[in-house]
Order: sequence, then structure tokens, then C-alpha cells
Amino acid sequence: MALKQTQQVLESIRRSSNPLLVIPRGAGADGYASALGLARLMDKIGKRADIVAADGPTPAALHFLKDHERVRSELPHLRKLVIDIDVSKTRVQDIAKEERDGRLLLSLTPNQGFWAAHDVRISTSEYRYDLLICVGGADLEACAHLYEQQPDFFYRTPIVNIDHSPANEHFGHLNVVDVTASACGEVCHDLIEAMDPTLIDEETATALLTGMIAKTKSFKTAGVTPKTLQAASRLMGQGARRDDIVRSLYRTRSVHTLRLWGRALARLKSDPAMSLVWSLLSRQDFLHAGAEEEDLEDIVDELISSSPQATVAVLLYETSDHGIQAVIRAERPFDALRLAAAFHPTGTQTEARMHFEDHGLVQVEKVLIPAVLETMKH
Repeated sequence: MALKQTQQVLESIRRSSNPLLVIPRGAGADGYASALGLARLMDKIGKRADIVAADGPTPAALHFLKDHERVRSELPHLRKLVIDIDVSKTRVQDIAKEERDGRLLLSLTPNQGFWAAHDVRISTSEYRYDLLICVGGADLEACAHLYEQQPDFFYRTPIVNIDHSPANEHFGHLNVVDVTASACGEVCHDLIEAMDPTLIDEETATALLTGMIAKTKSFKTAGVTPKTLQAASRLMGQGARRDDIVRSLYRTRSVHTLRLWGRALARLKSDPAMSLVWSLLSRQDFLHAGAEEEDLEDIVDELISSSPQATVAVLLYETSDHGIQAVIRAERPFDALRLAAAFHPTGTQTEARMHFEDHGLVQVEKVLIPAVLETMKH
């Protein structure tokens, strides 16, 4: 008899020797928190997973979550080069290595005699990880540089795809995509409940509820359903620390963050007829505010809240590598991915992101904003 999907996921985790959790670009606090919750679950069944995120280490606002430091920004070495030498006739007496002109030279001295070419075989090992669990990405391209640098790894490794977006392309071998859920945290909660509710402890519950609260803006977005609230209630019953979550997400804004928000609000532009607002931030703005890119968390929501009639907000900012990052937040009936379709966005229908190289802020504004406005008209 075929296993149910939840049992297939659980069996995939149990059979895995070295699982990897991947947080795609644009997954936001929901993606990070949900991945940390899943990592905690996997620890409990004896499968310690590494975590890698396309957007870098865990945002400061989530540092109250246990094991937040486990998140890396780059994949570690995935395969080893294996040199197989027949030592049945003569053993190795000494190994020396030398780097020269960008090459590594290995010199092996035998006890006696010598080795011929047919005594040596060179191969590569299997990939370090044997299971990928992707949390909050619509497609493989959302994994950004992680996928671009190692596409063969993604193609050859079983993938569990966890998401709640209707835009998800079901790219996994197992797809846990619930479009009725409000957040990945809710999807993960329902998945674990179906597997084994006893696996949810206080830390796991806190992480999953964090994802739900962050994604729904404390249960204020249109996607919140009675099922969402029931899941949140069960998580609090399982020990989720709601007060800690709300305090960390919404009540601990630094002076640097507030200065940066002020600069963005001071430059706020709008097209009232189309319910669109947008703003720009340069590297100088970050420097003057004493802020970093992670201080942008929730700034798009501030742009929308400052203009109650706005249903689409766009933030353009200059990154530390002097590229331009664009974030589009859309509320129904608009679709952020569709509004930015011409620029190959990643993300969800609610929030899409794009990166522009070799363009200035004003150049991107002149290209992107008219394109968004034109799409909103149709």
C-alpha cells in the first residue's frame, strides 16, 4: 500500500544520512523560522540537518530563536576528490604537497619500486547531502546562487518542497504545498501534526508560530483563515512563546532602523490613481543611518501603512555590492510576481524580489515603476 504524503516525508527524513534545509531568496522571516522549526524536529529523530539560506544568515529579529546561528549563506564543500592507489605491492612511505601556479602537486614516495598509471584511479565522492528540504521557494531558481553554482546537486538529490504559495511550481520529488495555508509555518505545523504531534516541543512551536505571525503581520493579512487561527492556538498550547515573538518582531526597533525608515518615508512617492507607492534608498542612506540591509525588515509594510489606500508598494535600494535590489509587496487583487514578470522575479504572489546589476537607483526606477503601473492597468 502506498504511503500517505506525510509518511513519505517522514520516511525520507528517517532514511537520510545527511539532510540539508534550504531557505530560498525572499522566503523572509517565515522561511527562516520554519526551517529552524524543522531542524529542531529533525534533531529529535536523530537527523541533524545543516541549514543554508540564499539571503544570508538569520536576520537579527529572529536571534531569539534557538539555533539561529546554524544558518549559513553558502553551501559547504559538497563532494570530495578520491585518489585510489593500489598499495598491495608497495606501500606509501611519504606524501608531499606543493602549490605552484594555481595547481596542487601531490608527490607520493613508495617503500620500494614504483606505481604505474594503471595503479591509480581518480573519482569523486557522492554528494555530501542526500536529502534537500526547500522551505518557501516557488521554484529552484529561487535558491539563487545556491542553485546556480551547483545545479547538478539539486537535480541529483531528492527534494521535499514545502510552501503555501499558489505560484509554486511543484518542483520537488515530494511537494507539500498547501495554498489554503497562510504561511510556511502553518504548513510545517500541519505536516508535523500529521506525522507525530509529540515531536512539537516548545522551541519547535515557537519557531513555527514565529513564521505564521511574521507572514500574516500578527494575523492581519487577508490570507488568515479559521484553520490558521486553530493552528496558532495549538502551537501556543504546545508551548509557543507568543510574547517573545511579538516583542522580538515588532517592539525592538533600533535607532538605526528607525533612521533608515525615516529616510525611506521622506522619499515616498505615489500614484494615487493606481494605489501604488514607492521609495528609494542609496548606500549613503544606509551609512548616514548607521544601518545595514537587515534593518529593512518590515519597511515595505511601513510604506503601505503610511498610505492607507496603497495596495502595491515598491522599495528600491542599493546593496553592499553596489547592485540594486527591488522588493514589490502586493495585496489582492494584484500579484507581485505578475507585476514584475518582465524582470524575472523570485518570491511569491505577495512579495517579489529582483536584483539589477550595472544599473543605478534612478535607472531602475525609470524602468521598473512604469512597467508595474502598466501591468496594474490590465
